[in-house]
Amino acid sequence: MRRILALTAAILLLVPAVPASAATRVIVLPGARSAEGITPAGGGTYYTGDLVAGTIFREDVKRGTAERFIEAPLGAMAAGVDLDRRHDLLFVAGGMGGKAYVYNVRTKAKVADFTFGDPQTSYVNDVAVTPQGAWFTDSYHPQLFFVPVVAGVLGAPRTLPLSGPGAGGSPDTFFMNDIIATPAGDTLLVAATTPGKVYRIDPVTGVSAEVAGVNAPSVVSLVLEGRRLWAVQLDDTISRWCLDGDLSHGTAAGTITDPLFDQPVSAVKIGDRLAVVNSHIFSGYPPTSPTYEVLLVGA
Repeated sequence: MRRILALTAAILLLVPAVPASAATRVIVLPGARSAEGITPAGGGTYYTGDLVAGTIFREDVKRGTAERFIEAPLGAMAAGVDLDRRHDLLFVAGGMGGKAYVYNVRTKAKVADFTFGDPQTSYVNDVAVTPQGAWFTDSYHPQLFFVPVVAGVLGAPRTLPLSGPGAGGSPDTFFMNDIIATPAGDTLLVAATTPGKVYRIDPVTGVSAEVAGVNAPSVVSLVLEGRRLWAVQLDDTISRWCLDGDLSHGTAAGTITDPLFDQPVSAVKIGDRLAVVNSHIFSGYPPTSPTYEVLLVGA
């Protein structure tokens, strides 16, 4: 299998990374003060979070439109977002203060407000929904937070300490960013921005291992479809990888670039395209871009 994947990757690498701006569709988030996480909602719609204001936007790919959908409480942030479609629950990584929120997308009501880890030092950066519940990353500590979901009811949060290379180094160093999961939820993948690496994590033991061969400088977000992996990088590149059967090794399969990329920070797969969030994060904090947008580019 690895030999077949390597051959496929070699063929793909013969195709140069062509800027896609001619076919790129731009959806501006109205009144956004920043932008970060994105999650599909089905039917060509998706939700995007405003990092500093906490607002949740809803976009429609077919119409090319965006609307303000949930106005967050004062002081709330929205880093990573992921939707539990079975129960209409939107999980939001709340960034500073170890915060996380859960909204019901049918009623737009906030149904839970969590504080994980150390409120002074924990930064809850991203979230991945699995059949068992929702996993959250902490960018400054070697741990994940888990909220179980049973029949739409949220259970008590717990903390999973990490071991191995995915645990990172100094607790003062920004490390883990995005988290995604296999469909069954039996394997987690995290993006470590500082070393530009991707790690597998066992959700039962917390043991981690590097996905060998994957080198993605300044990686902030991941998209997984079968054995295909896209790594969104702050250097205005999205690298593509072919993974082997147990997700332990990756082979380069080309890159995606676009002149309209401006520190892309997250993406989701929609058909044969990626919906990519432009963060403009290098403009400062809070960012100072006049607009924040989602770009639709070929995957």
